[in-house]
Amino acid sequence: MSDLIEIADRLAGAVDSLEFGPPVTHVYNPLRYAWAPHRAYLERWGAGRKQIVFLGMNPGPWGMAQTGVPFGEVSLVRDWLAVEAPVERPAEEHPKRPIDGFTCARSEVSGRRLWGWFRELFGTPRRFFERCLVLNYCPLMFLEESGRNRTPDKLPVAERRAVEAACDPALAAAVERLAPELVIGVGRFAEQQARRALDGTAVPVGRILHPSPASPAANRGWSEQAALDLATLGVSLS
Repeated sequence: MSDLIEIADRLAGAVDSLEFGPPVTHVYNPLRYAWAPHRAYLERWGAGRKQIVFLGMNPGPWGMAQTGVPFGEVSLVRDWLAVEAPVERPAEEHPKRPIDGFTCARSEVSGRRLWGWFRELFGTPRRFFERCLVLNYCPLMFLEESGRNRTPDKLPVAERRAVEAACDPALAAAVERLAPELVIGVGRFAEQQARRALDGTAVPVGRILHPSPASPAANRGWSEQAALDLATLGVSLS
């Protein structure tokens, strides 16, 4: 196995041992049930060093939770990244958040914005991945009884610290393997986690606006704002 695959496999085991209480009722780990497409993503696009690592927070219900790929909006993963593989189901599936894999009819807006932006900038995935890779900090998705997605920053302190104890070493190992010039958090939470996990290393950390439709700023022209954020960091993707 490649280094990134080994890191992901170890991370899957580390987070499997964690326990979470109310209001979380269901926890999905796509590194288990969607391991086949996740591995295919790393094998196809994770080779070599990368100039930039874009870091997301955790899976969304219609993105990585379905495809195993960070920000993995189904059509872009299948048709642009050319990644598609069988997806199983979580051991305990929330009735309001079924896993349909690559037959999922819902679109992950954040993923459509992020990968769609990269497609506009680079044209081909090969050109993007020659310089960049997208990873997620935490591989788990947390669901409340209502089906609401609970993000890791909203977990109780003790649970959040346990997540960090599992995810920080995995991020540090992945960054050591990829040797990027810059890690860019997609959103404030990812930036904060990267700064802590990479503290003591020489790798700088920056941030771009998260493309979530829950963000009013992102809904007022996310790609333009993200481009301004990159310019502030002194980064050009063109």
